[in-house]
Amino acid sequence: MYFILGLSIVMAALLVLNSSASLVASLIWRTFERRVSRGSAARSAQTVLLLRTVPVALGIGGVLFLFGPAYLRHEPRVGHETVGLKLAVVAALSALGIVMALVRGFAAWRATSRLTADWLRTAEPIQFPRLGIPAYQVEHRFPLMAVVGALRPRLFIAKQIFRSLTAEELSAALEHEIGHIMAHDNLKRSVLRACRDMLLIIPCSRHLDEAWAEASEAAADEYAARRDQKVGLNLASALVKIARLIPAGARPTMTAGAFLVGEEGSLGFRARVRRLIQLGNDPNEHPPHTLLVSKLPTLIPIALTLMLLAITAYQPHVLSTVHTVIEHAVYILG
Repeated sequence: MYFILGLSIVMAALLVLNSSASLVASLIWRTFERRVSRGSAARSAQTVLLLRTVPVALGIGGVLFLFGPAYLRHEPRVGHETVGLKLAVVAALSALGIVMALVRGFAAWRATSRLTADWLRTAEPIQFPRLGIPAYQVEHRFPLMAVVGALRPRLFIAKQIFRSLTAEELSAALEHEIGHIMAHDNLKRSVLRACRDMLLIIPCSRHLDEAWAEASEAAADEYAARRDQKVGLNLASALVKIARLIPAGARPTMTAGAFLVGEEGSLGFRARVRRLIQLGNDPNEHPPHTLLVSKLPTLIPIALTLMLLAITAYQPHVLSTVHTVIEHAVYILG
């Protein structure tokens, strides 16, 4: 019972910390969304990614460095409390969130792998000097142009794209995809999906996921537009032509990819075209994000982990205080 109670406490703490921090992150974004969106799209995408990953990092770090050690160090192995019904329900919901994240992640990986293998059977390799990843042209009813894969990305382009775009428009579209590759957007999309699946009780961050998707597309557009003043205008023209090729009611068949034209809807599509025209006229309207800003989603969780580690190592009374919190929580949920 000692370890069952400890596991229940850890699971419950993970859910409460993650849910509370996610709710705060959602409120922060709703408060400052317009102000952040006035800057570069790359900075907006990094900000949203940070708000989505820090709550999970806080939950995991709090469990590993505070609640877990506090229970193991201060909870007596005899005469301890039993697992109450309320605590068991909260712990079960937390475990369900983790299982759902794993299952959905595996399902998305399997679906992407199978579809990629199916495309590769009839694909024709093509070479683009600046791309840096394998590229293929495929037969597909959707005007496909997408980077697929998080760890080993590949670019797939439907054959009708080559027939419809000029050389300048195709080059501009490739610059957009290079922007996704440089930003590792497919890997970030996988991380965001895992963070979303772990949060079951308070689905407060769906708009953050949508905001990141829009910002990441706009950031890739910005990357392309800043290569040359004409690239943005050529990319806008390419977007319009590709949009006209989409069959009525058709959607991309793969979620784990960065599509040049996907499911942003007509409003988002028009906003992208207007933004590209604006950048084509003034490519230096917003400076690109700095290296430090681009590393914040990695640096802040690491800093948070180191801070929690330092607290537990040099402030032993903190674990005693956390154990007191555990005792009260177990009593309330008993």
